[in-house]
Amino acid sequence: MKRLFLSLALVCSTAFAAGTQPSEASVKELLALSDVPKVIDAAMGQVDGMMQQMIAQATQGRPATPAQQAAISKYVAKAKGIMAEELNWTKLEPLYVRIYSEALTQEEVDGIVAFYKTPAGKAMVAKMPVLMQKTMNAMPALMNPMMQKIQAAAQEFGTDLQAAAQADKATE
Repeated sequence: MKRLFLSLALVCSTAFAAGTQPSEASVKELLALSDVPKVIDAAMGQVDGMMQQMIAQATQGRPATPAQQAAISKYVAKAKGIMAEELNWTKLEPLYVRIYSEALTQEEVDGIVAFYKTPAGKAMVAKMPVLMQKTMNAMPALMNPMMQKIQAAAQEFGTDLQAAAQADKATE
């Protein structure tokens, strides 16, 4: 019985040790090695393009009058200022540390950190922005046919609903 208790205690302590929450320092090292702050900065750099698209949709592609352009410029500057203030690394780092700490164990963080310190890991971090951009560029080719199929299915759904409503009226 004593041997069984010791074996059980050893298994439990090993399982607990393997699943320990990572230290804040190790998570911060992982975030730095994976260039998360740079990724956030790059995303902020893409805000201009998104805002220009939003403005083009709002103005329906028509040229803005000087007064409208002044209002647009004021809004863009204000929105960018708010985003820069709210989505900066100083404010986001504690959130990232908490999320990574909840999702990863110390062993996993250590393994990922070790990988990012290798030439292959460094190459992955360096090439990730290019990989993401190429993926984003390739998505419309996949999404457009899918969206056409979904629209066709939605039209069929609408027809089916109308038919069901007519059938319900006929049975009343």
